[in-house]
Amino acid sequence: MLAAELTAIGPAHEVVKAVDVSAPGAPGPDEIVVTLSACSINPADLLLIEGKYATQPEVPSRLGIEGVGTVEAVGSEIDHLAPGDVVLSLGRTNWAHKVVLKGTQAVKLPADIDVEQAAMLKVNGATAYRMLKDYVELAPGDWVIQDAANSGVGINLIRLAAAAGIRTVNVVRRPELIEPLMDQGADMVVVDGPDLMRRVHDATGGAEIRLGIDAVAGSMVYRMADCLAPGGVIVNYGLLSGKPCEISADHLVFKGLSLTGFWLAKVASGMAYDDIAAMYQALAERIQDGTLVVPVEARYPLEQIEAAMRHAGTYGRGGKVLLRPNG
Repeated sequence: MLAAELTAIGPAHEVVKAVDVSAPGAPGPDEIVVTLSACSINPADLLLIEGKYATQPEVPSRLGIEGVGTVEAVGSEIDHLAPGDVVLSLGRTNWAHKVVLKGTQAVKLPADIDVEQAAMLKVNGATAYRMLKDYVELAPGDWVIQDAANSGVGINLIRLAAAAGIRTVNVVRRPELIEPLMDQGADMVVVDGPDLMRRVHDATGGAEIRLGIDAVAGSMVYRMADCLAPGGVIVNYGLLSGKPCEISADHLVFKGLSLTGFWLAKVASGMAYDDIAAMYQALAERIQDGTLVVPVEARYPLEQIEAAMRHAGTYGRGGKVLLRPNG
């Protein structure tokens, strides 16, 4: 069978290869064997490959933060899963035909779930869900502002917020993104610029915005802080600009704003398995009812992993790039 392997730190399309590995044998007592159906390629995967992530991978190493598949076999101690179950993998080596997981590394999903949408749930769906839930108590009619609104997290956030009656200001870099995001349920989409605060104020009627969600860092944080009400919170979860977050003493001292960071891996490490399972099962229901739908731009087999990596790193994509390991 094949698995994606990191051979060195560097550009993803040059250092990730599909290699032959041994197929799993029978699972241990507390293990399961999963045949992968779909895997997402995330910015975090690319940052890890390029050596820009929070942790440095060993070389060579297996890859793939996200994956959804079907249970092939279970160990004697596993009683919450059975062969044939569709599961979300909580492991981080999912770019393979098959993986072996501990029983607590898989969450059962509905049997008829769209596996491609489920393959984008572990990172983007949970990140959007937790950032909306954990930092500011929001009620229907409240506003949230976010940048990178056309990203997987951004679209999930738009749709989860809309379902809860929360209104979103969505900042993008290209005007051609406005209409697609409005179609996704955005209340307002604006192109970033030096007069962002004025345009947001005018479009929202001067509404108090108490939560900002940032994936860009750099000067974007400063402009977002200008848009927030006193006492507001900015949650940074990415570094697309490659620059440090910029915020002024006026924002912190006189407006009383807070700037904090979000990393799903750290949040999840502090959660019990039952709580993690409940979160993903609740998000899976949002796929089932049509709330969470993220565009897919392309699908690749493992044999074309280099092409998939090159495509995933392309600027201006219109959707996620997925791996379909088993067709």
